[in-house]
Amino acid sequence: MRITRRLEFDAGHRIPDHASQCRHLHGHRYVLEISLGGDIIDAPGSEVNGMVMDFSEIKRIAWEKVVSRWDHAFLAWRQDTRVLEFLASLPGHKTVILDAVPTAENLAAVAFETLAAAYRDAYGNTLRLERVRLFETPNCWADATRED
Repeated sequence: MRITRRLEFDAGHRIPDHASQCRHLHGHRYVLEISLGGDIIDAPGSEVNGMVMDFSEIKRIAWEKVVSRWDHAFLAWRQDTRVLEFLASLPGHKTVILDAVPTAENLAAVAFETLAAAYRDAYGNTLRLERVRLFETPNCWADATRED
């Protein structure tokens, strides 16, 4: 069985080598979809009976590990020194420094890697993170999957 939870957050970024508009500082209303695969729990009397995992628990883990860190932050590439210097000049600015350019593809891969261990074996169920889909816009997204 596969289940999916959707979360939204706002963040800024820039793609420094981009040939067009994305080289400028800008932001997005990102959407993160987390798809988990596992067995339906057969445990009469348990609060998770009939579920793969409680959707609120999927949200709690994703919020703790990824969303709360990225929400209303500027996601910056470690090698984008000019932007990092600028952001450092803003007292208390929420900046997340990444080892890769903050494209939708790289953000999806980072989120997948971060969340895979967090969901593994929850509730004693054989639970697997199958896919992280990160929408940068309503029409553009990247998928990081178990096969990747």
